[in-house]
Amino acid sequence: MPNDSLESTPLKGNNPSSGSTKTEPHASMQEFYKLQQELFVETLALTGIIFISVWITYSLNIALNYLLGACTGVVYLRMLAKDVERLGKQKRRLSKTRFALFIGLIIVATQWKELKIIPIFLGFLTYKIALIVYMLRTALMPDPK
Repeated sequence: MPNDSLESTPLKGNNPSSGSTKTEPHASMQEFYKLQQELFVETLALTGIIFISVWITYSLNIALNYLLGACTGVVYLRMLAKDVERLGKQKRRLSKTRFALFIGLIIVATQWKELKIIPIFLGFLTYKIALIVYMLRTALMPDPK
């Protein structure tokens, strides 16, 4: 980045005499928070739908394994969002500590007989489905602005 300062610059098209105080970093963070909220809601909605589908199709035990993985995926997504939020302000790169969450879950799943690795792993990937849904929605549907 050529400009490492955190000073805010006015948005293009804003007239300083119009009284607008909106700045580009502030607007970017608002967009980030909106995206974060959307992804959490989509992930939770998909988790609920898939959990019920798995419960009906397979069994409650398999569905609960899926739910464990999906909840871990939501926590992972939250940790990633917090890490990205701090990027630039306090940090220069993303930390890798959130991978320990996933690795720990898989290790526990391999050691505990009641847990099934595949449903847990697929549950963890639910947040990726939410990302794909969001990407397809924004790519295929025009912006309402």
